[in-house]
Amino acid sequence: MKEQFTTNVINLKSYSLSEADKIIVMYSKEKGLIKGVAKGTKKLSSKLGGRMDLLVANKMMLNKGRNLDTICQAEALNTFFNLRQDMNKLFYAMYCSEIVSNFGVENDPNSAEIYNLFYTFLEQICSAKTKEQTMLCVLKFQLKIMDITGYSLELDKCVKCTKPPKDDEIYFSIEQGGILCKACADDAGKKTKIHIKIKEFLNTILKEDFCTSTKYDDLVTEKILDTCINLLKNYIEYYSPKRFKTTLMLESIR
Repeated sequence: MKEQFTTNVINLKSYSLSEADKIIVMYSKEKGLIKGVAKGTKKLSSKLGGRMDLLVANKMMLNKGRNLDTICQAEALNTFFNLRQDMNKLFYAMYCSEIVSNFGVENDPNSAEIYNLFYTFLEQICSAKTKEQTMLCVLKFQLKIMDITGYSLELDKCVKCTKPPKDDEIYFSIEQGGILCKACADDAGKKTKIHIKIKEFLNTILKEDFCTSTKYDDLVTEKILDTCINLLKNYIEYYSPKRFKTTLMLESIR
């Protein structure tokens, strides 16, 4: 008898396996990154149907396989319908799903935390009323996912000398993973000078829970958000074990 297991998942991407079947790559709450064969899902008569679409959360039953599991049943928990009504939201969500896919691993000990973060992000971006709110969701996700996966930024003090930099002499280093003072930045490689307000804004978001409102929520501009998202995008790409394919989409909506 085949071993079965049930887990909550969010669909990240899919590949064609045959004329009728697909391989679905998912992030699961209990097992981290998993892959499953969705048999017959390309057929109009498929019982799995739209539940195999990307960025859909399901409660899923699978048969354990030697190389690939087989999807038996799927109960939709959330289709995040509003994502598909707004191309900006959809592109941002696809970018964030690629972050999960690139940094996610099988049997991840942080699987529940990552799953809950990604699910919350998708809920929040669906309900965002403005472009600024949408972009703020993306920035929060970038900071939080890197924190969970062990690549958290140091935004309180200089990464090298551990002293707080002067307000007008703050530099961000991708290679060092945080901010540098001017003296340490002079000896560092590539770095970007950032304003004290950018540093404080990022630090506040990093330290607060994802759903917690801050004083910046109604003040931050699209320009500042774009600067911060791009800063984090470059940082994430630098540490990613896989090459990103969705970043060109981000360029199209900036």
